Amino acid sequence: MVLTVGRRLHILNEYSSRCLKQVRRSHATETFKWSHRVFSGIQPTGSMHLGNYFGAVQKWVEMQNAGESVIYSIADLHSITLPQDPKHLHSNILQITATLLACGIDPDKSILFQQSRIPEHTQLCWTLGCLTTMARLAHIPTYKEKSATVKEVPLGLYVYPVLQAADILLYRATHVPVGEDQTHNLELVQHLAKIFNNRYGHTFPIPKAVVADSSISRLKSLRDPSKKMSKSEQDPKSRIEITDTPDDILEKCKKALTDFTSEITFDPEKRPGVANLITIHSLFTGLDPAEICEQNIGLDTGRYKLVVAEVIQEKLEPLRQQVQQYMSEPQYIEEVLNRGADKASVIAQQTWLDVKTKVGLQINEGSYRCLQVSEKRVM
Repeated sequence: MVLTVGRRLHILNEYSSRCLKQVRRSHATETFKWSHRVFSGIQPTGSMHLGNYFGAVQKWVEMQNAGESVIYSIADLHSITLPQDPKHLHSNILQITATLLACGIDPDKSILFQQSRIPEHTQLCWTLGCLTTMARLAHIPTYKEKSATVKEVPLGLYVYPVLQAADILLYRATHVPVGEDQTHNLELVQHLAKIFNNRYGHTFPIPKAVVADSSISRLKSLRDPSKKMSKSEQDPKSRIEITDTPDDILEKCKKALTDFTSEITFDPEKRPGVANLITIHSLFTGLDPAEICEQNIGLDTGRYKLVVAEVIQEKLEPLRQQVQQYMSEPQYIEEVLNRGADKASVIAQQTWLDVKTKVGLQINEGSYRCLQVSEKRVM
C-alpha cells in the first residue's frame, strides 16, 4: 500500500495527538515535588547602588550562605533593550561581576553566570512568547512606565517580561526574590508556566515571590525622595554607589535633599528626605530609627548628613577596595563566568530538551522508530 504525502501527514498528526493525550493523562495522576531553587538577576547597566545592595544582593548572600540552591544571572541581554555603548557594556559586565564577588557571592556556593552565554534563554523566550498575547504584555505596569519615556518603543522593551519568564523557568526556579514593583512581572511568569503545563504536561514549577522589605527595596533618591534610588536616574548624585570614593560619598550626602526643619525625626510621609538618610544609617548599623534619632538629638540636618556620610564611608571602603582588586584580575572574572556558564548550561540544556520534546520540536531516534511502527501497522 503506497501512502500519499497527505495521508502520511494525517497519520503523523493522529499519532502525535494520541501520544500527547497519553502524556497529559499520565501527568495528571503524578504529584510533582520540585526541589527548592532560587533564581535572580541584575543588569550590568551602571554601578551597583545601595538600593541594589540592600534590596537584593545582601539577601542573595544570605540565601547562599544558608545552603540554598541559588542561581544568579548577569542579565546582559536585558540590558540591550535600550542602546548601550559596547565598550561600556563589556566593562560593566566585568564590574558588576567583581562587585557581586566583593559583596560575598561565592561561585563555589552559587551559580553565577552571564545570561548571553546560555542560548537556551532566547530559545525558551520564543516558545513562551507564542503562548502569550500582545494585550497582556501591554498591560504590565513596568512596560507602561518605561515605554512612556521613549518616542519609538523597541520590540525588546515589549517582550522583556517574556525573556524574564524564560530566565526563571529555564532553571525551574521555585522562588524568585522581587521588589514590590516587580510582582506583576512574576505574575506573567506564573501565568506562562501554567499555560505550558496545561497544554504540554507538567514541566515547570509555579515560582513564588520572595518579596523584599519595602523600606529596604525602595531606598529613595537622594535628590528626589519621591522616587526610588535607581541606576537609570541621570543625576549621579541621586544614589550612593558601592564603588564611590569617600569624597564622592561625602559630596552626595551633603547634597541630599531634606527640608527646612533642623531636628532629626523619622517621618517617611512628612519628611521623606531625612527619613531616607535615617533608613540608610539604620541599614548599615542595625540601629532602630528611633535609636538613631535619640543618638543625634541636638544635631541639625546639615551636621547629621556628615554623620551618615561617615557611617557609609566606613562600611563601603573595604568593598570598594575589594572591587578594585577583582577588576585588576579580569582573567579571574572571566574564569568565574565561564565556570558559572558551564554549571548553568547543564540545567538549561536539560530543561530545553524537555520543552522541545513536549512541544514537538525534538525528533529523536525513539520517536522516529515509534512512527515507523505506526506506519507499518497501517500499511
